[in-house]
This record gives sequence, structure tokens and C-alpha cells, in this order.
Amino acid sequence: MRSLQRTLWTLLTALVLSTTALAAVDPLPFKDRAEELRFQNLTKQLRCLVCQNESLNDSSAPLAADLRRDVFEQMQAGKSDEEIKQWLTARYSDFVLYDPPLRGATWLLWFGPLLVLAAGAGAVFVTVRRRAKTARPSAASATRPAGDLEDDW
Repeated sequence: MRSLQRTLWTLLTALVLSTTALAAVDPLPFKDRAEELRFQNLTKQLRCLVCQNESLNDSSAPLAADLRRDVFEQMQAGKSDEEIKQWLTARYSDFVLYDPPLRGATWLLWFGPLLVLAAGAGAVFVTVRRRAKTARPSAASATRPAGDLEDDW
């Protein structure tokens, strides 16, 4: 009886996992292999708005599936990759692009890490200079004659 329960449980688990994996695939009727490759290349350049660290091509979120369908429909309508990207950025801002353009609103996104690195280097430099200044007088007192040690008590 136990082996039957275990077998049924294994089959049920396999069924759930396989349907979950199939739910992430949304087959689209591409005209040819070139169109499919264009679609894959374009969706790899776009960020999933739910997952944020996955491309639209890799995400299994329902919103990503909707956006993939939108991209496909726009391709079918004859729009270029740039027109599709402009349409998406008009709706979702530059955040939808993995490689956002350099402009005023994205300046901090591009140069923020460099500014943080420069601020950290500046803090280390100031700390080292302060410690070096405080270490000089104590080094001078260590070279005093032995009779001068009584003055410190």
C-alpha cells in the first residue's frame, strides 16, 4: 500500500511540475526562423517588469507573456525593433530596456556606481591621511630619552 501511495505521489508531483514548465512556453506562429530569431533577440534586450533581473525572453511571469505577445503582434504589423522599443518605453519608461539611453533621467543610473566608488575612495584617502597625522606625534614621543618618560606620569 505504501509503495502505491509513493508512486501516486511521484506521478502527481511530476504532473504538476510538467504543467508548470509548459505554462511558461507560449508558442507563437512565426513565419520563418529569421523572424523567430529577431523576436528572441528583441525580447532579450527588454527587461521583465515583474522579475526585473530577467529578460522578457527568459521570464515566466504572466505580464512577460503578455508583453511577448504584444511584441509579436507589433512585429506582425511590420514595425521595426526601434519602433517596438519606443512603444514599450512610452508605456513603461526606460526601465523596460536593459541598455537604457544616456539622457538626463538616466545619468545617475549610468554614472551612479562610479560616483559611489569615487566617494568610497575619497573616504579611504581621508581616513588614511588622518591616521597618518595622528601616528606622527606618537612616533616622535617614542624617540624621547628615557628620562622624559617620568613627565608622562
